[in-house]
Amino acid sequence: MFKEKVKKSFTELKPKLRLTNIMQAPKIEKVVISSGIGSFKDPKKSEVVIDRLAKITGQKVIKRGAKKSVASFKSREGDIIGVQVTLRGEKMWSFLDRLFQIALPRTKDFRGISLDAIDDMGNYTLSIKEHTVFSETSDEDLKDVFGFAITLVTNLKDKASALEFFKALNFPFKKK
Repeated sequence: MFKEKVKKSFTELKPKLRLTNIMQAPKIEKVVISSGIGSFKDPKKSEVVIDRLAKITGQKVIKRGAKKSVASFKSREGDIIGVQVTLRGEKMWSFLDRLFQIALPRTKDFRGISLDAIDDMGNYTLSIKEHTVFSETSDEDLKDVFGFAITLVTNLKDKASALEFFKALNFPFKKK
């Protein structure tokens, strides 16, 4: 669904963004999903996060280590403090369809996503507070609920053009 919308968005956005060439067409290049596991000192809980993110994305999760030691956080250089997945191609489109068609409507009191999450480089970052909104995760173990961030990386260069692009894709933004 999103793949077709992105292809059709060029004709709609051509006059608004002053595009002259099809190669300038706005597109989503990749989706980066990341979660911090620094608070989970128990390796079993860390493995739960890694396993569930792998189920949600359908791809292997990369562990990210601390770049330097910080005594107040009790972390050493190289300690695993987060996990990350980068999606491209068909897995990315499949994930976006599931996110906007299934997961976001399942969130409690969903009224839309924020317009303020678009950064100055045209990327959009969305946070999910509970991973259980995705149907791939089992709801039987609710004691290990975690959140994660989803970043949509685009080829756009500024916030205004990214906002027009996301509106053309019918993102469910909050009504003001």
